[in-house]
Amino acid sequence: MLDVRRLRVLREVATHGSFSAAAEALSYTQSAVSQQIAALEREAGSRLVERSARGVTLTDAGRALVGHADVILARLADAEEELQAIAGLRGGRLRLAAFPSACATLMPQAVARFRERHPGVELSLTPADPDDALRLLRGGQCDVALAIETTFSTRPEPGVDVVRLLDDPMYIMLPRDHPLAGRARIKLTDLADEPWMIGTTGTCPDTSIFLNACQAVGFTPNIAFNMDDYTAIQGFVAAGMGVSFIPDLALVAVRDDVVIRSFGARPPVRRIVATTLADSFRSPAKQAMLDVLVEVAAEFGERRTELALAS
Repeated sequence: MLDVRRLRVLREVATHGSFSAAAEALSYTQSAVSQQIAALEREAGSRLVERSARGVTLTDAGRALVGHADVILARLADAEEELQAIAGLRGGRLRLAAFPSACATLMPQAVARFRERHPGVELSLTPADPDDALRLLRGGQCDVALAIETTFSTRPEPGVDVVRLLDDPMYIMLPRDHPLAGRARIKLTDLADEPWMIGTTGTCPDTSIFLNACQAVGFTPNIAFNMDDYTAIQGFVAAGMGVSFIPDLALVAVRDDVVIRSFGARPPVRRIVATTLADSFRSPAKQAMLDVLVEVAAEFGERRTELALAS
């Protein structure tokens, strides 16, 4: 019979591509990871990994086993959650994952409110980009993950249930000395010839939203740099390297050498959602956290910041 703990080790090796990185993620020694994989190969009766100078890759058998491992580990976490729910909200744990701008805005209020109401539940929060958060959710490593939907896509995220929290509008970010910085509102087409700093194409939901907005008004942006950190993007904009967009949730820390301007009445919007594993047990703690997130998101929407527009 396959050992579940060794399946977890194999999944981490597959995720990180090396024994050393997997060992660090699991707080194991590299030798312990190697021994666990060797033992799992004996149990499986097949070679599961191939070692080379470039790192570790999975064999066909290893890839098949990792696919099953995600399901097995997620269901085991679900079983643990259901057992903990027997005590209601007087105990147990709840694991959360959220992307950086949500960690800086929605999550502090949500965690504080949940702990005030349910002090017996142990909470943990893992910062993770949307794709990584969903990977943690599917692998049974978190119970509630915040993610981003593109409002122009109607395709549901496979394998997860979604609770809509907030529509997060985007703004334009310019150097303070930009010729259009004096305007309160700027059309996207006014910046068609500008160099842009945006997130990594194909992996960042914000980038997909922005590119779709440009396509809708008839131009393809000139992308000067790709980076996924809004703090870093602000630095490049401030240095006069181009312009960018920034969502409302990221306006909590705006430099004084950039200005934020509105797209007008219909800005590009990213939809913030809370996700849980489809068909999983919804414990009282999980439902309570979803309820709190909906409350906090509604309050945030009501007092949506206009600070940058006044600068």
